[in-house]
Amino acid sequence: MTTHTTGTREEWLSARLDLLEAEKDLTRRSDELARRRQALPWVRVDKDYRFETDDGDASLADLFGGRSQLLVYHFMFGPDYTAGCPSCSAVADGFNGFAVHLANHDVTLTAVSRAPLAKLQAYKQRMGWTFPWASSHDGAFNYDFNVSFTAEQQRDGTVEYNDLRGRHAMDAVPAPEPVVQFAKSCGTDAPTYARDRPGLSAFVREDGVVYHTYSSFARGLDGLWGMYQWLDRAPLGRNEAGAWCRRHDEYGTR
Repeated sequence: MTTHTTGTREEWLSARLDLLEAEKDLTRRSDELARRRQALPWVRVDKDYRFETDDGDASLADLFGGRSQLLVYHFMFGPDYTAGCPSCSAVADGFNGFAVHLANHDVTLTAVSRAPLAKLQAYKQRMGWTFPWASSHDGAFNYDFNVSFTAEQQRDGTVEYNDLRGRHAMDAVPAPEPVVQFAKSCGTDAPTYARDRPGLSAFVREDGVVYHTYSSFARGLDGLWGMYQWLDRAPLGRNEAGAWCRRHDEYGTR
């Protein structure tokens, strides 16, 4: 016997219409937030960031692929990892389909990680992905956009992530169990795993100049997780207990 509230179809419809008003309000507020994102001041990028790509050495401007807008997903794959982060992998599983539509709307979607290009290419082949993925490797890009950190920053509690400076949950000692679990699945230890973090950065190119327009981190990336948008509409919601998601080729058959 279910412990959840039950009722008649009429009672369900009445509650559903109340919820619909709240959903419409959320949509309107989301539209307003999108306008506020687009109204943020642009910051000129003058540093010469270099990347390794499938097509060779590239600048940040080259990553645009001839388009005027660039969305960079900061994928957690540090130089010492043996595989990409499982949660980033779950996000990236949707990129193949999205990238095609974005490319035909003057937007290039690419992932960037610090791991060497050969590691990224091998993992990309394993996952069956086709979207662009560049290595920032030894460059400053990840550090400047606050998604990679040094051991000293972790130790001193000076990590600046999600626009907050200090010691974050991922830097706790001992490390939270989900961090330990994900680190192990990436072939590394928790502190090394946590020196890279997920994020999104947006750029625009106008009159030959590249500008940084927006960045988001942590829970700010929820909207990019296609599976979470579905789970939020499922009867039991996200129904999470610890780090449950795996790479798509690691689930057992059900």
